[in-house]
Parts: sequence; C-alpha cells; structure tokens
Amino acid sequence: MPEPSTRPTESRPVSVEVDRLTRRYGDFTALDGISFKVHAGEIVGFLGPNGAGKTTAMKILTCFMGATSGTARVAGFDVAAQSMEVRQRVGYLPETVPLYPDMLVYDYLAFVARMRQVPAAEVHQRIQDTCRVCGLTHRANSFIRDLSKGYKQRVGLAQALIHKPEVVILDEPTSGLDPNQLVEIRDLIKEIGKEKTILFSTHILQEVAAVCDRIIVIHQGKLVADGSVAELEARVRQEDRLTLTARGDADALDDLSRRLRALAGIRRVEHLRTQGPDHTLLLTADPGPHPGAAISGAVAAAGLEVVELRLEHLTLEDIFRALTATAQG
Repeated sequence: MPEPSTRPTESRPVSVEVDRLTRRYGDFTALDGISFKVHAGEIVGFLGPNGAGKTTAMKILTCFMGATSGTARVAGFDVAAQSMEVRQRVGYLPETVPLYPDMLVYDYLAFVARMRQVPAAEVHQRIQDTCRVCGLTHRANSFIRDLSKGYKQRVGLAQALIHKPEVVILDEPTSGLDPNQLVEIRDLIKEIGKEKTILFSTHILQEVAAVCDRIIVIHQGKLVADGSVAELEARVRQEDRLTLTARGDADALDDLSRRLRALAGIRRVEHLRTQGPDHTLLLTADPGPHPGAAISGAVAAAGLEVVELRLEHLTLEDIFRALTATAQG
C-alpha cells in the first residue's frame, strides 16, 4: 500500500468545490447531497461501485447536466451560472471516448482545438505539444479506427488537454484496457497530474493506490469517505494484525504464546508456520500503537530472538468493503 502523499494542499487554491450536490431522476436519487473539495495540483480518485453516482457527479461538474439542488464550482466558476467559463477551464474524458474513427488523429485534434476556440495560429503547435505529452507523435497521421484501445484512450486524453485546462476530469479512463495498456495510461495520468488538477472515477482499487493523493468514496449516491489510503484504513480498522517471526527452539513456542497472550492489548496468538529455526506467529491486537517493546521482551524471556515484527496493513479491498458495508447498513 502506498505511503500517503506529502504534497501540501491546504495552502493551494480550491479547484473543485461541491456543496450538497443532489441529482434526482423522478423518484430515484442518483446523488444525495454530497460535498467535497479538490485543491489545485491534487490527483483525487472518485471511487465507488458501479451505479454509485460517479458519472452523474462528473457530468454535472463538466456542465453536461444540471443538478437538482446544491452547488458546484470548478476553477472558481459556478457550473450552473457560469457554464461557459467552466467549460473553458475543464478537460473531460467520458467513459465512452468521443472519437470519430474515420478521421486522422491530427485532424481530429485540430477539430477539437477549433471547437475549444484555440487561436488558429496556435493550433499546430498545440497539437504537437499534446501529442508529445500523450505519446501520440508517431500516430498523429494514423486513422483513429486503426488504433488499439490503449491508443484511442490516449487520443481521448489528448482531446481533454488540447485547450490547456486547469482541471481534468476522467471517467473510468482505464476501463477495458489490457494490463500493459493500463500501466501506460496510469503513468500518463501521473505525468499529467504534475501540472493539472485531476479528478478521475474508477471502481478499480489498484488504480487508486497507484495514482491518487486522496480518495473520495461514494456509495448509493452518498459520500461515505474522503481521505488518504492511510486515513481511511485507520477509520475502518477494528483490530491490528502483526506478524512475528522468532528464531529458536520449537519447544519454547508454548511458553512464548502464553507470554504474548498475557500482554495488554493482545487479543489472539496463532502459530502460522515453522521453517527450520524460524517460527511465524500472527498476533491480533487492539488498534493503535502496538506494544513492540513488550513483544520483544516476551520473545527474549521465552529464550528466542526476534527476526521480524511487521504490522499487516489492510488492503484497499478490505477498506472499500468496510466503507460501503457501513454505508449500506
């Protein structure tokens, strides 16, 4: 699991601000009063199961649809009252990439640049720069229909960047890619994130771990969590699991187990395996700072030596299931 980002955000301006945003379709509530902020330069993952409301929120932020109630601002402009200002400052890659298969990559990007009101004198250079960033230089004169799924995604990213937006919003940008293509697009998102604010939705947990500074989790239209992986792990953790490897005589294991169980905060002790002189035990403890010194003392008192003591982190799958199960209940 990645270390939390050390990039400070509170001192940066707010790029995306959502306040009690709600969207209803008749009796069905797709978004139910969600609120969050994204600061300039952040890469934020918008995480949730299919049907959670991610795409609805992104369509509102990119002015493709209106909210039933609540407000949203992108780059300082209200998406309802100042939609043209927002559109000029946001780049959007929807889940279904808006491509014309019978156009050349270059011609398509030129068309998008004109639609985005890029000055005519700058269009050629802008296409060259964007193709370089997106790894499309050698495919600029290819027909879009002849590109692989991964390269079509690159073209989709290029059209979202061609007008130099401040905020980039990506809806499931790695959906349907093979493992190699997925890594390429993931790396590209990280590269773009060095200069842009990025909000991207996914239900692929590995993407969040690999790319994001922060995670926003929504479930059934409600925001259920907002924070770094470490912060969300701390929120859902009910107990700590520590793996202890001790070296020495196997006859001392019963004594060691008794001593460990007697320590404050230790709930359970399980013997996992023995390999030669090394014995691995799983300790279940109360959450919080674990009694490392006391554990080492118990090992020494039993006549063994500590080889390794490691705190086992929750996986993203564990965190996600805990958050969405809590919300559902």
